[in-house]
Amino acid sequence: MVAAGKDSDPNYAQKLGIAKGQVVQELGWDEDTDDDIRFDIEDACGAELLDEDSDEVVDVVLLWWRDDDGDLVDRLMDAITPLADDGVIWVVTPKTGKPGHVQPAEIAESAPTAGLMQTSSANLGDWIASRLVQPKAKAVAKSR
Repeated sequence: MVAAGKDSDPNYAQKLGIAKGQVVQELGWDEDTDDDIRFDIEDACGAELLDEDSDEVVDVVLLWWRDDDGDLVDRLMDAITPLADDGVIWVVTPKTGKPGHVQPAEIAESAPTAGLMQTSSANLGDWIASRLVQPKAKAVAKSR
């Protein structure tokens, strides 16, 4: 019976494609971030989330972003710096109607300006996550 309850829990890390052994950096943490999402990601990758001060190469950046957080392009440029060539940035924003909601167009317009492509999104309860990746040609040039 206990397993049935576990199955009904949302698997946030699975929705985000987080796998065991991946290095995940968290940017934009604040009092409103969802600890269930954070703990699920830590369980899946098998380690604590790295904070903003880390200088490790990371597989995934979890970027919590709200409407009044500033310039998204600048933040995305900062997030790319530690990212592995095949790494992913998840921009996690409050859903429509929640405080700090970000218009989807802001992400869609900011991603290419920062040299990223938006590929998909994931529903994370009161949050929505947008998956951003580096175009393959850019990733190849970066590794040279």
